[in-house]
Amino acid sequence: MESLAVVFLAGLVVGYFVLAGCDIGLGMLMPYLARGSAERRRVASAIAPYFLGTEVWLVAAVGVVAAAFPELKSAVVVQQWPVFVALLAGWLWRDAGLWFRARVDARRWHGFWDAAVVAGSWTLALCWGLVLAALLGGTAFSVFGVVCAIAVALLFALRGAAFGAERLVPADESAVVPPHPLPTARAAAAVAPGSAAAPVAAAASPAAPVAVSASAADPAESADVAAQATRVLARAALGAVVLAIGAAVLSGGTAVGRPLSAVVVLTVLVTALASTSGLSGPRWSRHTSALAMAVPPLLVASAVELPGLESEPATLALVGAGVAPLLPVMVIGQIWLYRILRRPAVASGFFA
Repeated sequence: MESLAVVFLAGLVVGYFVLAGCDIGLGMLMPYLARGSAERRRVASAIAPYFLGTEVWLVAAVGVVAAAFPELKSAVVVQQWPVFVALLAGWLWRDAGLWFRARVDARRWHGFWDAAVVAGSWTLALCWGLVLAALLGGTAFSVFGVVCAIAVALLFALRGAAFGAERLVPADESAVVPPHPLPTARAAAAVAPGSAAAPVAAAASPAAPVAVSASAADPAESADVAAQATRVLARAALGAVVLAIGAAVLSGGTAVGRPLSAVVVLTVLVTALASTSGLSGPRWSRHTSALAMAVPPLLVASAVELPGLESEPATLALVGAGVAPLLPVMVIGQIWLYRILRRPAVASGFFA
């Protein structure tokens, strides 16, 4: 019964990391992917309301820990309370930014809450990295803790870039203007401005200024930038993972009690990141980034002997009877939400 409860808890945490990596990572990359106000609205629209479904998994995991494994809650949360306070603050700031940014149509108002989304997303990613480092035997201010936090943050950013490459494509592909000007535009530009033929050439090529202005505001630019960023982020994350492993070895070891399981899980992570950093990385990043995001909780669940995983059979039966029936509902609801939101994000709506 205890093993089943641990597997159930691990599944909830893995589901949260894989799904939350999309909205947290995209929020981290907002300044890089969205330069104009319209692009920032599309990024906010891509994140929301997707983040509402992912937080259900975290709430369910916290409920299982509090009800079935109170000693684990004390061992993890109490010892790392500053990190969890910062994590909660980042969570609240990020969600407040998403809820409030569209309530007032003012540039400064949007800028303030966009900054809250970015800062909250980075805080969430880094704090989850510090929590992972603590569960693996490190501390927040050690070299291993810092490098581990950076590695996890890069995994979140990679997942967000892969999500953005899918959600930030233009709603109508036929509306995308090619990045190069039309031949008539080149012909009009070749005519000297002072010549008599200039007005004739300009009148004969009315599409020239339209093509140039449309290409300057290409709605597919954010998706292209996100897709290109997946390779860079995968390489950076791979380097950070290698550094974290080296820091763990040099620091005298970690709390890993099952080294073979750790090696297997880390091999999966390295393989996923290496395949994403190649030429075909953007094409496979949707799946490889999800696999990479699942590794941190799987590493803890499979290789670390966590304290406080013992519980009374009656308690486990009660928690299982109350929570287990909700899992199929959560899975079906998440699939339904994804199928609705897999369409390209729009620049208008409640959250935009």
